[in-house]
Amino acid sequence: MSHEDALVRSWSRNAEAWTRTVREGGIESRRLVTDAAIVRAVLEGRPERVLDVGCGEGWLARALAEQGIGVVGIDVSPELVDAAQRAGGGEFHAVSYDALAADPSLAGGEYDAVVCNFSLLDEHPVPLLAALRRVLRAGGALLIQTVHPWTAAGEGPYEDGWRTETFAGFGEGFAAPMPWYYRTLASWMDVVSAAGYVLADLREPLHPTPGRPASLILTCVMQMTLLPGKYPV
Repeated sequence: MSHEDALVRSWSRNAEAWTRTVREGGIESRRLVTDAAIVRAVLEGRPERVLDVGCGEGWLARALAEQGIGVVGIDVSPELVDAAQRAGGGEFHAVSYDALAADPSLAGGEYDAVVCNFSLLDEHPVPLLAALRRVLRAGGALLIQTVHPWTAAGEGPYEDGWRTETFAGFGEGFAAPMPWYYRTLASWMDVVSAAGYVLADLREPLHPTPGRPASLILTCVMQMTLLPGKYPV
């Protein structure tokens, strides 16, 4: 099984455990820092419509819906999409990243913001991100939150490569480890540029206890449309 296939399979097998962990606040960094950080970054652009790519069980859609924002969420896992639909807060569809890259109209459009919140985990995200430019209005933004490369490097080398998340400490019920592709900061900059975006803002939300970055948030705008928009350039 390829890394990509194992990644997709892990989300279906772990859907119930992941939903429970997220809704019970079982991940400290999310509870203390990163959830609020991405909501704040999205709201600063005052969007009316948002596409949540890799929406999982739908927590971000619900948080944005509470602010009067219309949200469409897509995810590769039908099990997670079902959990999101049952909780409400948006419109949700089970769509693979490959299918979305081939036909971004599957997500509808146009959107003021496209958000990828800890959801770009494979080796080749450029085709997907490039395709999403077609559903993003001029002046809108792509927001990516991911693990911070310096913090997430851990004991491993500071170089791109596949790693494995075992979900140890995330609670019970996780049935399959998850392969994910680690990127350096320079690698993330290359991805953004190759997909046709310009970096407009970079944030490093800090965990309050160790005082180290809990995540990296990149706000990007389209290269071809450097026009005044809701998100600052």
